Amino acid sequence: MPYPVEPMLAIPGELPQDRELYGLEVKWDGIRAVLHIDGGLRVTGRHGADFTRRYPEISTFGVPNAILDGEVVSLDPKTGIPSFGRLQHRMHQVDPDPAMLRRYPVAYMPFDLLFLDGAPLFDLPYRDRRALLDELDIGAPPYFPGESDLLRATHEQGLEGIVAKRLDSPYRPGVRSPWWVKVKNLTTREVVLGGWKPGKGRREGGIGSLIMGAFTEEGLTYVGHVGTGLTEAALDHLYALLRPLEIPRSPFRNEVPWRNRWVRPELVGEVAYTMVTEERRLRNPVWRGLRPDKIPAEVTL
Repeated sequence: MPYPVEPMLAIPGELPQDRELYGLEVKWDGIRAVLHIDGGLRVTGRHGADFTRRYPEISTFGVPNAILDGEVVSLDPKTGIPSFGRLQHRMHQVDPDPAMLRRYPVAYMPFDLLFLDGAPLFDLPYRDRRALLDELDIGAPPYFPGESDLLRATHEQGLEGIVAKRLDSPYRPGVRSPWWVKVKNLTTREVVLGGWKPGKGRREGGIGSLIMGAFTEEGLTYVGHVGTGLTEAALDHLYALLRPLEIPRSPFRNEVPWRNRWVRPELVGEVAYTMVTEERRLRNPVWRGLRPDKIPAEVTL
């Protein structure tokens, strides 16, 4: 049995045009993990990191000899939807105590089978590996025909998105392959700009990312920072607008990480994002542009 196995990765993109050639899976919002089952259990992540002691709830599913690929998730007890915010409480706990296990339990969502009963399955097509996985009857989430409207269904349920996988694709450990495409659901909202994080590298001397907030009854509340989606022209334009608004202290009521440059919260922008965490942070934000038609007081949580 090979050990460790690097997970195969998907590229970000849109739904393929030739959708009949693909199977669609729900994209689970968690931590990628490979299970090595051979007289015991070892759990590894990217680059062979050993997660076995972090997630003692994960079992062998009663399978004596196999390698499974899947996702470790922590489900919200009210909605049943994976919560990355809940999982963050467990991600760095090497030996979680019983109270942590009870408060933030995890589950494993297997979606691929790479090795079974002494035989490697890497070269089998995805559809065949999934058929073998389903025969194990270990509760693997289903995949759907490429023509199904799974993306809209996940959006309506508040899930992160989907992964489209070619039915004839082999498994290539550690490779980010166009055979797998992840398509995320995005929501948009306005944010108030309260500062910026100085840039590094090619952004040295300018804006690296924007510090975002929204108003609550307590005042301006930090909701995250965004650096994705900012073109060079947009960065130059924002720098020219924000420099005259600089102030010596943070305008946010709550603590903001890192050493930042602060501004009067007078500009409103729009971002797309995948979800809001329990800490009320926008996850995976992408800058869409300024909203001069909005005033900061309108931007509330």
